[in-house]
Amino acid sequence: MRDAYADQLDSIRDDLLTMTRLVETAISEATKALLDGDATIAEQVISADAQIDALRVQIEEHSFELLSLQNPVAGDLRMLVASLRMVSEFERMGDLSVHIAKIARLRVPDVAVPTEVVPTITRMAAIAEVMIAKVGHIIANSDVAAAEELEQVDEEMDRLRRQSFRELLGSDWKHGVEPAVDIALLGRYYERIADHAVSIARRVVFLVTGEQPSYLA
Repeated sequence: MRDAYADQLDSIRDDLLTMTRLVETAISEATKALLDGDATIAEQVISADAQIDALRVQIEEHSFELLSLQNPVAGDLRMLVASLRMVSEFERMGDLSVHIAKIARLRVPDVAVPTEVVPTITRMAAIAEVMIAKVGHIIANSDVAAAEELEQVDEEMDRLRRQSFRELLGSDWKHGVEPAVDIALLGRYYERIADHAVSIARRVVFLVTGEQPSYLA
């Protein structure tokens, strides 16, 4: 009976890792649609979000079932509660990827990102993908040290967001209002994806240690 219960907990962890991969793909494909002006890929990202949403429901139902039927002890209880919170973060990252894809689709046949801003947006997207991949590692290995390191990666994302604002507010900006709004929104979307990744990492720290990360004190 206990082995079956352990298998069920492992199944939830596996589903979280699947959700991580789906989100990473969504971000990567949304960025490709954005930088290539590809409406087909944008539509695929938007449609694929239903899979992320469905997996959230599956994980929630499984977690609530274990909470109600198994009377989990402290460590397992933390795992289930953390999972319920993580899926919300993952779903929101999927939604943000959809927002990116919708900006790409809206500007087709043009590309939403002006040429001089492409390096900044490309770097922000790369950081977002790296952070999601690290989150998968952190969840799979309960790696507290890697969770703390993620905070430092997030600092570069914040710096790039400020840089994107400087670019669109500069006196040499010649692209008008709509592209400026697009860049402001895109910067916010990638920054929020990074914020959600950090939040998940912090939940893993709590899951492993039973304490809030010391750098939040």
